[in-house]
Amino acid sequence: MYPLPQHFHLEQEQLQSAGVNEWGSLARLQDGALRQLARQGASEQRLTRLRGQARLMEALALEAGDAALLLHAGIATATALAECSPERLQVQLTRLERALRPGALARIDRDTVRGWILRARKASSRSPN
Repeated sequence: MYPLPQHFHLEQEQLQSAGVNEWGSLARLQDGALRQLARQGASEQRLTRLRGQARLMEALALEAGDAALLLHAGIATATALAECSPERLQVQLTRLERALRPGALARIDRDTVRGWILRARKASSRSPN
């Protein structure tokens, strides 16, 4: 799970001190546990965001960067991803990648997005049609 980006250093310290060293452990944390960690100096908003990322990773077998990109695009759950149009989401993610990493080539293609959506539909028991 580690290292997290530098701006998450307080959250990383709090998670490590609480014995949360894997994405799966973070995905299973309840709201009360996140609030408790936030009282010790971490940002509850950032912890919640990291937990959302962990939940996407666990539910859909995504890499950390891919889950973070989906969160930035406003896709926070497998159910939300299952509702997406592959074409529209791919365009949205490409634009977001360009905004976040100017000059870098887009690494998310339509087949990748389709695969994520199919996994999300399977995970949320939604018809692929």
